[in-house]
Formats: sequence, C-alpha cells, structure tokens
Amino acid sequence: MEERISALMLLCMVLSGVSAITVTIPQSQYEYARGDNITLPCSFTTTTPINSRTLVVITWSSLTQQTVIDETVIATYYHGPAPTTDIDTDYEGRVSMDVDVTQGKANLKLSSISLADNKDFECRVQIPVDKKGKQTAITNLVVLAAPSKPICKIQGTAEYHQNISLICVSEEGSPPPTYSWERRDVTNNPVPHDPSTTDKGGILSLYDISIWTSGYYICTSENKIHAATCNITLSVRPPKISSSLGWLLDILN
Repeated sequence: MEERISALMLLCMVLSGVSAITVTIPQSQYEYARGDNITLPCSFTTTTPINSRTLVVITWSSLTQQTVIDETVIATYYHGPAPTTDIDTDYEGRVSMDVDVTQGKANLKLSSISLADNKDFECRVQIPVDKKGKQTAITNLVVLAAPSKPICKIQGTAEYHQNISLICVSEEGSPPPTYSWERRDVTNNPVPHDPSTTDKGGILSLYDISIWTSGYYICTSENKIHAATCNITLSVRPPKISSSLGWLLDILN
C-alpha cells in the first residue's frame, strides 16, 4: 500500500513539473560584424490552442548591467483580432519582428548593428491562459569590430635610472583587443625585453632605465577581426643638471 502511495506521489510530481509554455533561443551567444543586418531567433511551444482571437504578447528587450540590470523594451507584438507591433523610438527604422504564433516563431530583426548593440537580449512570450512554464530566453549579441589604430605614448621621464611606462590603447575594438609590445634595434631586428620588464594590458613597464633601454618599440593591438599597430622611439638621456648645481659649477670654473 505504501509503495502505491509513493508511486502516485511521484507521478503527481512529474506531471506538475511539465511546462505549459517553453521559450527558447538556440544559442547563448551570437557574433556578427558591425553594420550587418541580423536576425535573433526565438521560438516557443505551448499547450494552449492558438487561433486568430488568442491573445499572445511577444516582447524583445535589451539588458545591460551596471550596478543593477537595466531593461529596455525594444519591440512588443500583440497577437489577437487586430495584431499590432510597438517599436521603441530609439529603434524605429532598424527593428522589426518576424512572428508566426501558429508556428511558434518570435524572431527579432536588427539592421545596421553597432557597438552599442553589444548586450544581452531577452525574448518573452506571454499567453494569459498559459502562465506555467518558461516564458523567457536570453542570448548575448557580440558585435565584432576591428581595433582602431592604437595610440602610443610615454608615461614618465626618459632619464637614466627612472621607471617609465609605454602606453598603448585602441579607442575601440570588439571583442576588446589584446596588446603586445616588441622592441627592435637599428637594423629592425627584434630585441628581447629586460627580464624585469612587464607587459600587461597595453602597458610596458620599464625599470631603472639606461642608454641600453633606448630603441624602437612597436605595439600591436589585436582581436579576432584584425590587428593594428603604433610605434614609438624611446631615447633615454642623462638627468638634467639642476639650475642651482649649474650655478655652483659656473662659480667653480
């Protein structure tokens, strides 16, 4: 008797866990080049029969996260006797929805994507008589762009025994570029860095510099799309004689 009760309880738990509506996006991330016209796919299944009078609300939103998640509704499609689509004013002219509720299709179409579209997108399907299940799905859009030509500069004083940094940065690039520095001699052959030198995040840190630190330095900014370079000539000089010391030397002479 107890075995029958346990089996019945297990069956009830399984049946109660069956989702009435399920919203899915095939991939967790999509990558496209800047300027492309793209489609973010979304599909759903439901146990509710859908006809021309069934109310179905499909919403696409963008999600950004700073200190809290900020949601912006991009477009909302209302299915029913008079189907309508509302588009956010910031997306007018470059957003549309490709929807077929009888086939469970709820795609979002974006044209001329930009780096500002690097964010998460959420697809939500709501049917008032079908509230159980998984109503949302989220994907991440990565807009690919080659690194811009990096800027090279020296931070610090290029004098003997000083510590300085060579800075390299691209103002844009998606995914964010990685940086690497190399040094070359007057014959354009690679020269190994001093063992104490560190190269991290576009910053080449040079310690206790001398005349031997002088040279031609090249920074490469690179991501999966392309690479760009900048260069800088470092000339390490002796420290300047202070004005007071110079005055004293004049007297001694």
